Order: sequence, then C-alpha cells, then structure tokens
Amino acid sequence: MNARTVLGTIALAVATAWSAAPSGVVRAATIQSVEPQLDTAYGCLACHADKRTSFVQGVHAERGIQCRDCHGGDPTAFELPAAHRGRFIGAPGKVATVALCGSCHSDPNRMRQYGLPSGQVAEFRTSEHGRLLLANGNLDAPTCTSCHDAHKILRPDDARSTVYPTNIPATCAQCHENKLLMAKYGLRTDQIEQFRRSAHGVALFREQNFAAPTCMGCHGSHSALPPTVTEIANVCSRCHALVGQAFNRGPHGRAAHAAKLAGCLGCHQNHDTERVPDDRIASACARCHAAGTRASTLGTQIQQRAVQASQDLQAAERAIGNLALAGRQTGDARFRYQTALTAYQQIAQAQHSLDFEEMEDLTRRVRSISRDLRGMAEVAEEQRWEHKLLLVPVWFLALASLVLAWFALRHLEGGGERP
Repeated sequence: MNARTVLGTIALAVATAWSAAPSGVVRAATIQSVEPQLDTAYGCLACHADKRTSFVQGVHAERGIQCRDCHGGDPTAFELPAAHRGRFIGAPGKVATVALCGSCHSDPNRMRQYGLPSGQVAEFRTSEHGRLLLANGNLDAPTCTSCHDAHKILRPDDARSTVYPTNIPATCAQCHENKLLMAKYGLRTDQIEQFRRSAHGVALFREQNFAAPTCMGCHGSHSALPPTVTEIANVCSRCHALVGQAFNRGPHGRAAHAAKLAGCLGCHQNHDTERVPDDRIASACARCHAAGTRASTLGTQIQQRAVQASQDLQAAERAIGNLALAGRQTGDARFRYQTALTAYQQIAQAQHSLDFEEMEDLTRRVRSISRDLRGMAEVAEEQRWEHKLLLVPVWFLALASLVLAWFALRHLEGGGERP
C-alpha cells in the first residue's frame, strides 16, 4: 500500500466518523472551534496525521507555519526516505527545542507585529529551570514544550490552553506534584494543594477573578524563580500596592530591606496565603515578639482597634437593615456606610505601617458613622411603635362600632318578629 492509498484511507475514516457522530456533538464541535481541514496533499500526514490534527488547531497554523519550518524535511514527498531529505531534524531534544523556539521568538522584528515579547529565551536562561537545563544539561528540567505543548499551541486566553490562568497550576503540578522527581531536589509537592485553598486560589478558581495571581504571578513564567527574602515584599506589592507602600513606611519594611524579615511572609503564608483575621493579629505578632514587650503591646492595641472597627461596621450594616424594615429610605445611610467601609479597609493598610495614630483616627471615623446609623435606626423603630400605638384607639373604635352595629341589628331583627 503506497502513501497516497494511506492518505485516502485516513480521509475516508475521518469523513465516516464525522458523518456518524450525533448531530448535537457535531454542532457543539463546530461552535467551539472551526478547525482547518487537513490537506491530503501534505506528505507528513501519511505518518503523522495525529500531530498534524493537533497542530492545525493552534496559533502557529494560523500564521502559515508548517511542519518543515520546525522539523525540516520535504512535505511534498509521500514516501521515505524522500520525505526526510534535506534539513530534517526529527523531534528535537529539550535543549534543541529552546534554540528552535528562540529562532523566531527571540527576533523582535518577527514578534513586534503580534505584540509579543522577544526576551523569553533570555529570561528562561536566568530561571532555575533554564540553569538546570541549559547550563547543567539536566533533562529533568522543563523546556518550552513542557508547558506549551509541542503541536497544539493555543493562545493564553483560550480556556483550553495549558497557560490559561485556571490551568497554570495544573501545568506546574505536572512536575511539582511528582514526588519522585521533587525528592531529588528536596522540594515539597503540596504547594498546588495549598494554593487552591488559599485566598488567591479561592479568588481564582471559585470566584473566577483573573486578577488573582497564579504560580507565575509570584514566580514569573519563563524566568521562574522563588523570590528572595528582600524581594518578597516587592512581589506582593505588584498587586497590593497601597499595603506595600504602608509596609515600606513602617519598621517591618526597613527590616525586610535589610534581609532581617522575610517581607510579607513574616505574618502571611506563601502558597497558603491567608488574611490574618482581626482577632488573631496579636497572636501573629507573638510569633516574633515576646509577651510584655513594646511591640507585643502594640500588637494587642492594634488588634483591639481592628476588632472594634469590625464590630462597628457590622452594627452599621444591621442598622441599615432595620431602617429598611421600618420603611425608611436608605440611600443616604448606604452612602455613609460605604464611607465607613472605606475607612475600615484603610485600617488594614495602616496596620502594616504600624501607625497607631492613623489607626485610631480611622477607627473613630468608623465608630462615628456606625453610631449615627444606629441612632437613625433606633428613632425609626421608636416611630414605628408609636405609629402602631396610635392605631390602637382607632382599632378600638372600629371594633366598638362593629359591636354596636351588631347589637342594633339584633334589636331590629327582634322588633320585626313582634305582632
């Protein structure tokens, strides 16, 4: 059987499978993606139909790239060895793959038209992955196709892509949850599990908030490295800008810059990132500061103010609910509540700078608004009861009128029965 016969058989099998598929499946596949038809005059299909099918779904096929651009060979030939003549390199190894991808992706003239950066290979060389692979020849390290696939390379904003935000942790987990592989380098394998239950993971997976960081948000993508002690606060500040500014103003910021404190990790976890609850601030301080010290006392005072502000904010929210139950307009009250909420959120920033005076001012602001709203709710509740009490005599008179009318009716009925 020659190559043309093989191609004809493949095309017939594909057509038969397509026509035999349920109509609903066909329509769904058509809606999801309109895939280019396989070119049966393309010689590579004779042996590599599966890889070609994957490739034509990716972004490279959209740009006219063909098998020979990466693998060499002669796609016009349908038989071996003619198909592999010329610059045929077959399947490149991990090191060769970096050079192959870089032959296009490191060229600014090629990449600028697509709005793509051209420094990925240079960044990769600085990463732990790149140093292991390129400097040490360690084939345990990933190469470009370890994260992006070799043939079905999709856009990052395609939900099927391995580098789509919600897919990135699973992509990293291919290696970093491999216990045998990670044991060789003394690395833990529970980071992805921790991330999924963290504040960042909940925001990403449950709330679909793509502003939340993935693995590459903190470690980088091509230049993947764990941030050093002096870099951690800078990494977190890329998202938490105002908190970062407050942190840098305070004593903890100075300690972090001097490498005496691991930045934000002094109070928060890295992969299992959490928000320290208001009622646990003092215990977080106690990890480093002994009881009775000035720093420990300050931590207790900060906790007291934060807890008080939280309680005042909750009371203000309940007051608005009571106003609504009383039938009052709540537009102004809700506007004032938002002012209190903003002040409460600023308390979280102020506590990172350990500026107790600023915290005091913000706490008083929340308390003042909460007191006013509670007062409005109490007045509305009193007026509602007064209104109900005023209705008592009205109901009494109405009931008395009904009773008198009933007696009058009975009297008339009784009088009507006399001769």
